[in-house]
This record gives sequence, C-alpha cells and structure tokens, in this order.
Amino acid sequence: MTTSSNTKPPWELLSRGILSENPIFRLALSMCPAVGISTTVMNGLMLGVAVLLVQVFSSVTISLFKNQIHPRIRIPTYTLTIATWVTVIDLVMAAYLPGAYAKMGIFIKLIVAFAIITMRLEMFACKENATDSFWDGVGMGLGFMVGMVVIGFVRELLGSGAILGYDVLGFKPLLFFILPSAGFFVVGLMMAFFNWVELVYKRRKGIQL
Repeated sequence: MTTSSNTKPPWELLSRGILSENPIFRLALSMCPAVGISTTVMNGLMLGVAVLLVQVFSSVTISLFKNQIHPRIRIPTYTLTIATWVTVIDLVMAAYLPGAYAKMGIFIKLIVAFAIITMRLEMFACKENATDSFWDGVGMGLGFMVGMVVIGFVRELLGSGAILGYDVLGFKPLLFFILPSAGFFVVGLMMAFFNWVELVYKRRKGIQL
C-alpha cells in the first residue's frame, strides 16, 4: 500500500471532517441512524460519541498495521477491526449506560456497517500515518456527531417542544418532526445550508464555480 509520511495540520483534518466533508450533510453517508434515531439531542449525542470512538480507534488500528494487511483482504480486515471496536463500545455502554443503551442498542451494533467508517479506512487510514489517521478519525467522528446533534435538536424542538426534556416552546409542537420522514426533511435542509455556505465562501475567495 502507498504510504504518506507528511503529517498534515490537525486543524485541517478536523475542519474537513466537520465542514467540507461532513459525513451526513456533505457526503450523505450513514443516513440510517441520522433518520432513525435522531429524534432527540441526547440520542444523537450518544450515537455520535459511539461512532466517534469507533472511527478513531479503527483508523489508528488500520494505520498502525497497514503494512501487514494484504490488499486482497483489506475490506474484510476493515470489517473485523470495526466489529472489534463496536463490540467494545457496545459492552461498555451496556454496562455503564444501560438507559441510553436500551434506546439505541441495535444502532450501536449497526455501526459495523456504517459506510463512513469503512470509507475513511480505505481512503485515508490505510495510506497515512497514525497521527494523521487519528486526527482524520476525530474530524470525521465529530462531523457525524455534530450532524446527529443538529438533526436531533431540530426534531426534538419542533416535534416535542422541548430540548433535553425541558419545555422551551410556547406553541403546540409539530408532531411531523418525530416521524422518520422528518429526518430526511431536516437532512435535506442542512445539506442545502452547507451548499450555500460553500457557495458564498467560494464567491468571496474568487474561486471559479
């Protein structure tokens, strides 16, 4: 495998995962949890943290052992690596956060199949050093977590009139936002917002569109 030894600035890797290559709002990856479980801020935060940890640990693991992985078995190796760390996170949450785990247990297990994690292992971790892979994993994990929290915030606020269990709206909530279809609606709005921000940025920098 081709390896890059040039360490990139951490802020560049972080900002890329959160903004320009946000897994949900820019790359449209791992949409199942974004729609299925992001009905509250807490649900989005808990799953986001789990994905962040799995992404970071998996990226560093693959980067450290990339020279020992045969190209023909790299995808199965990625899957086994992700499954190992998902199992660790799953057991930890079941032991120490049983309430949260009861709400999202099935989604924790589904992290194994999240496209965003496998993609980053294939596109980045298997080619870069462990330091860069760590920061790339943090950036992509934070990007996913931010996306989940934002979606959860909008859906919880408009769907139940509350945030983290506290009533904050003075009018009757719109129950539509609790439904799965609302997840796609909110994601679509956020995608449009990210595209608009990028367009404005390029125009101010004089970048050819």
